[in-house]
Amino acid sequence: MKLSEIKEILTTLENVEFQLENGTFVPEHFHVTEVGTVTKQFIDCGGTIRTEKAVNFQLWNADDFEHRLKPAKLLNIIKLSEEKLGIEDDEIEVEFQNTTIGRYDLGFNGKTFVLINKTTACLAQEACGIPAAKANVENSKLSSPSNSSCAPGSGCC
Repeated sequence: MKLSEIKEILTTLENVEFQLENGTFVPEHFHVTEVGTVTKQFIDCGGTIRTEKAVNFQLWNADDFEHRLKPAKLLNIIKLSEEKLGIEDDEIEVEFQNTTIGRYDLGFNGKTFVLINKTTACLAQEACGIPAAKANVENSKLSSPSNSSCAPGSGCC
């Protein structure tokens, strides 16, 4: 989700709620303690230099159990970060401490924001010798040979 998308969604909500993909909710007394830009410059295993940039939200739970972040307050934090830091309309990444600090993509299910698990991937699979994924074909769609023997070059085996 891009920054412009969350800003649009926030104008329609009464409350700001986050949940993990497994359905567990972030405690409702969370704070958004940081909004910023995170830039990662790296070289992949194939030697290509890459740069990733994301808007970063950090969620934190405090002991002030009566705290509730309202959409207007989060919109104000975002506006301030855009003005003071020049934050652009990039994809949002959320940091949230569960058992350890996790980084999540952000989605929306129509009512709550969903912290989507990130996964790793090789960005230069051709350099690592990882074969391209083969298409799965149902056995019933394979043609059967007209006779029971297999001739070289016939493609039956």
